[in-house]
Amino acid sequence: MSDVKCARMLLEASSRDVEALGGMADATVFADEIFGFQLQQATENLLKAWLALLGDTYPLTHDLDLLFSLLKNKGAGVSSYTALTEYTPYAVQFRYEAIGLDAAPIERQESLGLVGSLLARVQLELRGVEGS
Repeated sequence: MSDVKCARMLLEASSRDVEALGGMADATVFADEIFGFQLQQATENLLKAWLALLGDTYPLTHDLDLLFSLLKNKGAGVSSYTALTEYTPYAVQFRYEAIGLDAAPIERQESLGLVGSLLARVQLELRGVEGS
């Protein structure tokens, strides 16, 4: 599969995740573990799509720190999105165990805005690659 085709597929998956997150604003209906998992998945797929657009092979990992680091090493401007690294534990650890009663609740609107901004940025990167 070409890098652009792979990136497009990951972007479509991320778009669906971000759309689902928009419907998960009510913390009384969707636990933070569920919201955090979807947020982590959307972020992971967006970072992998961006790496693919740069012609890089992305690792099979859920580690958002690693994916951001790889993008930084390629010269991608990711610094305004790195706060999303806090969602790495939601991929596996918090997927199977509770966060804990003392944990601060997720700032859902803020997180959704940040991942939505990352989605728009990667879509822009895709348009740039497809237009060249």
